[in-house]
Amino acid sequence: MNTLYLECNSGISGDMTVAALLDLGADRQKLEKALSGIKDESFRIEISRVKKSGIDCCDFNVILDKAHENHDHDMEYLYGSSDPGKTDSPENDHHHHHTHRNLKDIINIIESLDISDKARGLAIRIFTILAEAEAKAHNMAINEVHFHEVGAIDSIVDIVAAAVCFDDLSIDEVIIPRICEGTGSVRCQHGLLPVPVPAVLNIAEMCNLPLSITEHKGEYVTPTGAAFAAAVMTSTKLPEVIIPKKTGLGAGKREHEKPGILRAILL
Repeated sequence: MNTLYLECNSGISGDMTVAALLDLGADRQKLEKALSGIKDESFRIEISRVKKSGIDCCDFNVILDKAHENHDHDMEYLYGSSDPGKTDSPENDHHHHHTHRNLKDIINIIESLDISDKARGLAIRIFTILAEAEAKAHNMAINEVHFHEVGAIDSIVDIVAAAVCFDDLSIDEVIIPRICEGTGSVRCQHGLLPVPVPAVLNIAEMCNLPLSITEHKGEYVTPTGAAFAAAVMTSTKLPEVIIPKKTGLGAGKREHEKPGILRAILL
């Protein structure tokens, strides 16, 4: 049995997860082959090393062309997609290249990829958890949810990449004792949202995620990260004594009071 301990003391996001799993030893070539099946020329990936508080970490970055660029990765997700008064216009064009994807559209993309059945199933489960959380937040049916940022190409890449890397490591159990979140508010397309944002809170409620609200200001847990954790978590109880076999460190993009590092530890 391969047991993974996810230490989420600085929260969790999609790109942090992919980076940590790559650092843990997931096959980079297998990942690149899987992502090459996404027939979209608007993105490329970059895998590099960065330092967070002097600690060497892996960084996974989805770089979009200017027409699809998301200035705050994993931030402008779906809020505003249910606004009936919002229409496409030249001034809003920047936000609407990828506004109109629903869960079925995304599942069709995932099903077209040359990846294992386990990776495909996990990616679909992650997006389904997101759709359920957003449907609850907006009081609508799951098939009526139109993904905004989460349906954008960068998050499709993040989630597929996380599923492929997770499957490649042949992990059987995942222990997540707690997921630390900040406080305050964050800005989305239509105004301020409280932290944890509604989607994260709904995922925690639906899937019994162990959220730990800290005094640190800012959003440490993104909907993509929360959905991944919910999809893979099998236990919240860490053994009294652990023997770490290998550790992977994934860097976050945002600058907060606490350094954004996700530690993935094989036990």
